[in-house]
Amino acid sequence: QVQLVESGGGLVQPGGSLRLSCAASGSIRSINYMAWYRQRPGKGRELVASIFNGGTTNYADSVKGRFTISRDNAENTVSLQMNSLKPEDTAVYYCYGNIQTTTSYILMNYWGKGTLVTVSS
Repeated sequence: QVQLVESGGGLVQPGGSLRLSCAASGSIRSINYMAWYRQRPGKGRELVASIFNGGTTNYADSVKGRFTISRDNAENTVSLQMNSLKPEDTAVYYCYGNIQTTTSYILMNYWGKGTLVTVSS
């Protein structure tokens, strides 16, 4: 079993910053790819940022230059530093991991339960 647990969401004013963190735990052999997705009110889930275990990153155009994704491979954690937040960044943010467990050599997809970020004055 693998669990992903997010933390760090909350209410912030426009222009402010928040840092989200996600910790993966359980029967983990290796983590190939981690990412943050979000689901804005009335919208589908969208990719915000991703990072491979080698450090290659990718960002949605809407967050480039404002958000930074990072990971600690030794601790199995991924973080999202969000700066210059806008009201349109309001969403539930989900942590995602493409993970190989100790019981299988197959990479499987795991999701956290999400953390709410609200950007409002």
